[in-house]
Amino acid sequence: MLVLTRRINEAIKIGDDVEVKVLGIDGDQIKLGITAPNNIDIHRMEVYIDIQEQNSEAAGVSTDLLHLLKNNTKKD
Repeated sequence: MLVLTRRINEAIKIGDDVEVKVLGIDGDQIKLGITAPNNIDIHRMEVYIDIQEQNSEAAGVSTDLLHLLKNNTKKD
């Protein structure tokens, strides 16, 4: 994992097409602005995991690995 320090209005680039900018800091919350092409889906981790679980259930695939990921994410 790459760990970076940024201040308000500073950004990082991911590849040529994605920019993540710090818009604000309020206590323990950070407001991020993300600029990316329309073909790139952007979700909060908990939403992403829920989508993956629903897709796996619809495909009849075991969701054990997704449950492990979800439980590990909650600890962070």
